Amino acid sequence: MVKKKWIQKVGIKRGALSNQLGILEKDNIPVSLIEMIVSAKIGDVVINPSKKGKKKIKVTRLLKLRTVLAKNLKRIKK
Repeated sequence: MVKKKWIQKVGIKRGALSNQLGILEKDNIPVSLIEMIVSAKIGDVVINPSKKGKKKIKVTRLLKLRTVLAKNLKRIKK
């Protein structure tokens, strides 16, 4: 049986979350920052606990969607 490659059809913009957070694409986004953004409400300002990227990040709808996708993709086995 051939595995379907569904993730290619989603239309993910590579590096969009990294650019929005001000973190280089080659660096990993800290999991603690992802958890803070996912738990925050839209419109809140999150203070980055790590030394990478922007210090204060405003949570927008698009940022929240991208972080939820990143959190879910980290769980997928390769």
